[in-house]
Amino acid sequence: MRAIVCTTYGSPNVLHLKEVARPEPKDNEVRIKLHAAIVTPSDCAFRKADPFIIRLMYGLRRPKHTILGVEFAGEIDAVGKNVTAFQVGDRVSGISPTSFGTYAEYVCLPETATLASLPVHASFEEAAGLCDGGLTALIFLRDTARLRQGQKILINGASGSVGAYAVQLAKYFGAEVTGVCSSTNAAFVKSLGADRVMDYTQEDFSKSGQTYDVIFDAVGKRSFLQCKSSLSAKGVYLTTVPSLGIMLQMSWTSKIGSKKAKFTASGLQQKKENLMFLAELFDKGQMKAVIDKRYPLEQMVEAHRYVETGRKKGNVVITFGGASLTPNLHTNAAYTP
Repeated sequence: MRAIVCTTYGSPNVLHLKEVARPEPKDNEVRIKLHAAIVTPSDCAFRKADPFIIRLMYGLRRPKHTILGVEFAGEIDAVGKNVTAFQVGDRVSGISPTSFGTYAEYVCLPETATLASLPVHASFEEAAGLCDGGLTALIFLRDTARLRQGQKILINGASGSVGAYAVQLAKYFGAEVTGVCSSTNAAFVKSLGADRVMDYTQEDFSKSGQTYDVIFDAVGKRSFLQCKSSLSAKGVYLTTVPSLGIMLQMSWTSKIGSKKAKFTASGLQQKKENLMFLAELFDKGQMKAVIDKRYPLEQMVEAHRYVETGRKKGNVVITFGGASLTPNLHTNAAYTP
């Protein structure tokens, strides 16, 4: 099978297209023929080993997992003898946060993994996109911040993959949403449901005098200390970037003061019920997939370069030749900025 292999840390040029052995499912595993995968800022971080903590977890000198990639959608083409939850031909999407492996034409996962049937109306691309920003935003807003009806939330980086889904979920949970992005993306963020949009090139939200129950820094650009004065008395600051600073602030704010700083490893807390929840929202028209660009597998280097510009809007999708990308039913098509 074709796969993108990464045997050393570095620039996008360390990614190489190679022929590797197709994996065989164990007794409790399914094998998925991939039709869509996602390139995220996290993938770029794992490729570079930046921050350094990645080396401590996934290989000090070189990557322990040479095929990167977490989010995917595809079709099951083989099952182990003990598998009961899935069968050959099932269209599924999911994540592989511990072993990676989705930068390839096939991947094997346990049937107990975060894996579920595609939304009825979704294409493979759309379903993979929901696995990217949708799952992350859900854990941060619903489980970590416990966002409630009537609360005020500010989402920094509202046009990115996590931010775009966070805007939609925050509105679903009944919050008043302020999105922060560039003026170029203001109309896009507004179309996702934001009540207000701030242009970060013209206005600094931390100096506006407004306060929020939740500040979600979906791009890891603003620190807790910079945001603290913009939090309400019991406000929560969230960030997607696991820096040493946020770890120290989490420990400190858990003991002192009413304003809290929080990070969570959302990928390790996922379960298939979360995928099913997002699928239901998608099929009801209460959430839309947001696809910025598509690249074939052989253009993975270009996809990484684009993601690293920090200018993507929503998801960057990797496609695999020969896949049918049409939805089961042609409704609720993906939003392409």
